[in-house]
Amino acid sequence: MGLQENMRAEQVRTLSLREPVTVSPDEPLNQVVDAMKSHRLGCAIIVDADGKPIGIFTESQLIKLLADESTDFSAPVSSAMESNWPSARDDAPIVEVLNQMTSRNLRFVIVVDAEGNLVGLTGQRGLLEYIADHFPEQVMVQRIGGTPHLNTREGA
Repeated sequence: MGLQENMRAEQVRTLSLREPVTVSPDEPLNQVVDAMKSHRLGCAIIVDADGKPIGIFTESQLIKLLADESTDFSAPVSSAMESNWPSARDDAPIVEVLNQMTSRNLRFVIVVDAEGNLVGLTGQRGLLEYIADHFPEQVMVQRIGGTPHLNTREGA
């Protein structure tokens, strides 16, 4: 099978999923930003009392807030979260993640199960790792600062 066929046939759960930063809607913005920074992640998922996602806060939104000098970073994250958040079910085809990302110009997609429970986070990194793992002959991986011009993919 080729890449396009694989992405239509395989489920989102086969992608490498990252552990998201999760916060409650009343968490202050400055603490959310600190959590994103400490986890080296460009977004935080806002969850309700049951742990189900209700929104997302991204570094894009942070940049807009930083440009507004009147922003109160002690305000709750719910005041700045995106409630129309990008998601894909874990049993959906991988192409759904790609569609969400391209149609909305996103880097992250929230992965949920059939009941809407948070499973993880994927996006650019998850898709690139999938491609590298499934098509090692076509993808040459070179670490930053590594030896240039590798003849084979690392780990292949």
